[in-house]
Amino acid sequence: MPPAGTCEGLTGVSFLIGCPLCGERDVAEFRYGGEVLARPAPGSDVAAWSGYLYARRNVAGVERAWWFHRSGCRRWFQAERDTRTNAVGRVDWRLADG
Repeated sequence: MPPAGTCEGLTGVSFLIGCPLCGERDVAEFRYGGEVLARPAPGSDVAAWSGYLYARRNVAGVERAWWFHRSGCRRWFQAERDTRTNAVGRVDWRLADG
């Protein structure tokens, strides 16, 4: 175990996200908005809305999620990120399925 006050053996969690408008920036400039989910139809029951609001898949792999560029253009966009490695793939205002 490393001595108290040192970071030896620890790895950082910082990574770059490519904003569609501003280009690549450090993840600290963004706010994670959650995975992209299909919104329930109007008039759906409480169970459907509860699942939409609170249930998360928490995948170990590629996740499509909403991100907000809070320190830049202040716009929402979608990005695909591998949650195991933090490697960011496709990024766009709204990603098409597939």
